Amino acid sequence: MSTPDPKRYAIVGLGGRHEMYRDACTETYRDQAKLVALCDVNAGRIELSRDRAREKGEHDVPGYAADDFDRMVAETKPDTIIVCSRDDTHDRYITRAMELGCDVVTEKPMTIDAARCQRILDTQRRTGRSVRVCFNYRYSPPRVQIKDLLMSGVIGDVLNVDFHWLLDIGHGADYFRRWHRNKRHSGGLLVHKATHHFDLVNWWLSSEPVTVQATGARRFYLPRTAERLGLHDHGERCHGCPAADRCGFVLDMAANESLKALYLDCEAHDGYYRDRCVFSDRIDIEDTMALAVDYANGVKLSYSLTAFASWEGYIISFNGTLGRLEHRCEETVYVNADGSVPGALKKEKTWIRVYPHRRPAYSVDVWAADGGHGGADPVMLGYLFDPDNQPDDKYLRAADHRAGACSILTGIAANHSMREGRPVRIDELVTGLDLPDWPVMPNAAAPLTIPRP
Repeated sequence: MSTPDPKRYAIVGLGGRHEMYRDACTETYRDQAKLVALCDVNAGRIELSRDRAREKGEHDVPGYAADDFDRMVAETKPDTIIVCSRDDTHDRYITRAMELGCDVVTEKPMTIDAARCQRILDTQRRTGRSVRVCFNYRYSPPRVQIKDLLMSGVIGDVLNVDFHWLLDIGHGADYFRRWHRNKRHSGGLLVHKATHHFDLVNWWLSSEPVTVQATGARRFYLPRTAERLGLHDHGERCHGCPAADRCGFVLDMAANESLKALYLDCEAHDGYYRDRCVFSDRIDIEDTMALAVDYANGVKLSYSLTAFASWEGYIISFNGTLGRLEHRCEETVYVNADGSVPGALKKEKTWIRVYPHRRPAYSVDVWAADGGHGGADPVMLGYLFDPDNQPDDKYLRAADHRAGACSILTGIAANHSMREGRPVRIDELVTGLDLPDWPVMPNAAAPLTIPRP
């Protein structure tokens, strides 16, 4: 039997995150995937990525400017476009790729606002093309274990969820240096970052949000915090800042080979500064947020996100008809594209406990996980680039445009709620949203047995 030709991939957006997909095509899955083009707004990053591909023994991958996207597709004929560009440009490449006959794999978030989301939904329905959203946390063994426990019915039907995500001041501050600091580019942390968190809850519950009420503010990354830290003379960016030797938030890109090559050495091409001051008055995203979310299956979610915490990770509790499930996860701190493993688990500080009604609580051994995002990245890449050689997935971890929409719409509704001071319904934001395929959960009508006191 003949070996099928490898699928053809083009990547648009060549920042730090694209390297995982490029290396998967040129190394790990080179028999299943062929990288046919690289595309970016920055000519320096195009050449840098082409050089890296050549170092892996890959052919001379052609590079294209972002304005030449249509020409790239016509000349290189990719089957799938991988979108890793700035968040507010995702919809442009996703929809155009589908219109040109390509499938799409996109980094999270799928897009940043309701109008862009509607455009993606409408284009997918019209073209019938596939859109895959890379929610890598779904593939992390401890998060899969939580899904497995909930599917097993260990706490019965979930009735409410209490979820708190903490970004350490090292990782959290990084969102206030980059383009993420402005909502017009990122949608704020409730869209860019929390898309992961809302997708996990949607997937864990096998349900989708209906109504969102939110509050939030920027309380820490402010000019007055710089004043209190004695940084009266801070500049607009870290590079060359007169206060750099006194600042605990300085990012020295010149001292980091990866950041220097990707950003500092490429500034002349587009004027993008990767190291702007985290205390700038030009920032308009929140650093502390809280939400109340009602779900279609009746579950109530309380969620918070803090971007200036003293440790990195989350605490989540599920209360059900038969008891309570608690999960704490602490992750290593990193700066995006600094060359370290992003979001690796601190295993000694990660645990799962079950509290049955009127029975002793017990701990559950956490499923082992190594690698980026709690061991998720290598597993996700296997299902993405070599699905025929992966185990059947009873957890339905692959996320399409429907799951991508359900995730971002929680954050988008939260942005509306914070502006307007009212609860916001998801069906106010988009129309024609089909529901994702969720894994089957315990039968909510099944008889219950709770021990007597």
